[in-house]
Amino acid sequence: MTYQFGSPARLGPSGPGIDLLGVRVSALNLRSACDTVHDAVREGQRGYVCLCGAHGLVDSQSAPALRIAYNKAFLNTPDGMPLVWELHRQGHSDAGRVYGPDLMLGMFERGLRHYLYGASPATLARLEDRLKKRFPQATIVGAYSPPFRALTEQEDDDVAHRINAAKPDIVWVGLGAPKQELWMARLRDRLHAPMLIGVGAAFDFHAGKKPQAPAIMQSLGLEWLFRLGSEPRRLWRRYLRVVPGYIGLLALQRLGLRQYPAVTAVGGPRISARKKEK
Repeated sequence: MTYQFGSPARLGPSGPGIDLLGVRVSALNLRSACDTVHDAVREGQRGYVCLCGAHGLVDSQSAPALRIAYNKAFLNTPDGMPLVWELHRQGHSDAGRVYGPDLMLGMFERGLRHYLYGASPATLARLEDRLKKRFPQATIVGAYSPPFRALTEQEDDDVAHRINAAKPDIVWVGLGAPKQELWMARLRDRLHAPMLIGVGAAFDFHAGKKPQAPAIMQSLGLEWLFRLGSEPRRLWRRYLRVVPGYIGLLALQRLGLRQYPAVTAVGGPRISARKKEK
């Protein structure tokens, strides 16, 4: 697929990838994702990044607004091994998992100016303190804990003004899926920051509020099982729906028994040409 170069003021879908259940999933690994985001920040481009997993793909089947939000994103990184395996199957052998918490740490390592949006005031305070100690080269220019309800139009404008006044390079959005994807799509044109990145539970993980799955479980695609064991009452319905739902929908797409509209990939630069990590 050929990608067109649009206005540098607003980035659309970027780089190689696959159309998976009607969503454009970027062919990236952690290194190339960090390089691509950093390059966009340095060039003053604007876009948003979704950390895309099986959960989001399944939910997008019954939520057109979520599917549209994904397909307007600068990047939809493969935040889950099932997506990585499908990228490999379709010829993208260098693709690897771009896990939200790891992407966040990778970008803080590069310095830059960061804004934290989401979670509770207590979680934000702990997160900010830990990140400042670990990454003195980075600057946290602000943090905001929004109310746990839909914001009014005036409140959205106030939030945009608050974030713009802080002049961050990256706004980290920890609202959980799909709320954070819809928020980024809605607020993107009001915010001056080059990159908005939705990282879900990364705020809780890095603040020390919730444990992360062991690396071996992550690499085997079993993080969902670890999280289910940690929070069974909250998550059992989600995974009962998502795991068989994704497998079934993927089988239908592979067999040609379910078709999806072609994903238009226009605007934005290509994925960084720097050497990808294996």
